[in-house]
Amino acid sequence: YRSIYLFYFIIYIKMTSKETSSRQIKQMVNFILQEAHEKVNEIRIKTEHDFNLEKQNLVHNGKIKVQEEYALKEKDLEVQLRISRSASVSAARVKKMRARDDLLEQLKKEVIEKLASFSKTPQYPEYIKKLIVQGLIKIEEQVVEISARAEDKAIVQKVLPDAISEFRSVMTAAGHTVNPKVTISDTPLSSKSTSG
Repeated sequence: YRSIYLFYFIIYIKMTSKETSSRQIKQMVNFILQEAHEKVNEIRIKTEHDFNLEKQNLVHNGKIKVQEEYALKEKDLEVQLRISRSASVSAARVKKMRARDDLLEQLKKEVIEKLASFSKTPQYPEYIKKLIVQGLIKIEEQVVEISARAEDKAIVQKVLPDAISEFRSVMTAAGHTVNPKVTISDTPLSSKSTSG
């Protein structure tokens, strides 16, 4: 019986040692698998972290780029608005100047027409006399030559003595003694002239 026990014992030991080594192998495999899972998890977490950082950097840089482009476009738009505003102001000024020039031309035409008709009225000689007096006061010269239109020459000759007399009285009242020598020019002004 002893040998049978020994035999069973040896078989038991071999079996136990196979089970033990098999269990140890399983434990080692489980340990290696556990380590591998942990390493995979660690790599996945690091990759996600790196991905999120890179994504944040790309988004941030993209936002900055969009903001810079927007600022540039806004600046360009402001320049275009200034140019447009300046052009419209210039156009308005030109339009205003043309309207003013047209109005002045129309006014000049009306004045010439009124002066032409006024030169045929009875008040015209008195007006010429007052113009001569005013001119003499303004220029304050002792020798004066008056230019007049050919059609006004007779009127100027007629009112000249009275104009010189009135000029003297005005200047005497102001405390000045004057004795101007006033003549009429032999070269008449143009009949179209409105001055004289």
